[in-house]
Amino acid sequence: MRSGRFVLSLQHKDNDRLDMNKSDSIVIIPTYNERENIEKITRAVFALEKCFHILVIDDGSPDGTAAIVKGLMQDEFADRLFLLERKGKQGLGTAYIAGFKWGLAHGYDYIFEMDADFSHAPSDLPRLYSACADDGYDLAIGSRYVSGVNVVNWPMGRVLMSYFASKYVRFVTGFQVHDTTAGFKCYKRRVLETIDLDAIRFKGYAFQIEMKFTAYKCGFKIKEVPVIFVNRVEGVSKMNSGIFGEAFFGVMRLRWDGWFRKYPKPVDEKTEQTLTN
Repeated sequence: MRSGRFVLSLQHKDNDRLDMNKSDSIVIIPTYNERENIEKITRAVFALEKCFHILVIDDGSPDGTAAIVKGLMQDEFADRLFLLERKGKQGLGTAYIAGFKWGLAHGYDYIFEMDADFSHAPSDLPRLYSACADDGYDLAIGSRYVSGVNVVNWPMGRVLMSYFASKYVRFVTGFQVHDTTAGFKCYKRRVLETIDLDAIRFKGYAFQIEMKFTAYKCGFKIKEVPVIFVNRVEGVSKMNSGIFGEAFFGVMRLRWDGWFRKYPKPVDEKTEQTLTN
C-alpha cells in the first residue's frame, strides 16, 4: 500500500512540474556560432518569473552551438527548450519563418524574436508580453529609438547607420514606427496567422522591416516599448554590407507594394474567440 502511495506521490510531483513549465509564449532565438552565449541566454530567460519557452534555430553552427542546446534539453530543460537544426546559413528571415510556423503549430499565443547575444535583454521580455497580453496590442517592438537613441557600446558609424535607416524607411513608406529595423518583438499568434509567411521575400535586415510593414498594412495595432540595446560582448556580429543593401532597395519595393497590393485584414478578436471555442 505504501509503495502505491509513493508512486502516486511521484506522479503528482511530475504533473505539478509540467504544469509549472507550461507557457503561452515561445521565444525564437536563431543561432550561428553562438556557443559563448547560448547557455547564458537560455538560463537568463528561464530565470524570469514568467515562464517562457525557447526555440533555438541553428544553421549548422560549426562551433557546436546545437550540441550545447541538446545537452541543456537532456539535462534540465526538456519540457521548455526546443531545437530546430538546419543545414548551412539560410538567412535570418527564413529562420524566423520556420520558427513562426513551428510556434503556431505547437499552439503558442505569443511568439517572440530575440537575439542570442544579450543585445536584447531577457528582462524586457515580460514588458513586450504585457503590451500584447494586457494592453491589447498585436505587435510589440522593443524599440531603441522611440525615446531618443538607446544603444550602448555601438560604434558611432553603426549607430548613425541604424538610426537613419529607420528614418529612411519612415520617409519612403510613411510607416510611423521609430525603430523599423528592430529584431526584438512579440507577436500575437493572429498576426502570424493572418500574414502569408510564404510570401515574405527578404532574408536579412529587410526581413524585419517587411514583417512590421506588413503587420501595419494588415491593420494590426503596434506598440513600441522602449528598450536599451547593448552591443554583444562575446561572439561575432553577423551584420554585413549585403544586408544593408537588401534593406535599402527592399524598402522601395515595400512602398510599391503598399500602393498596389491587397493585404489581408485581421479577424476581430471577439469573432476569432467565438470561432475557436
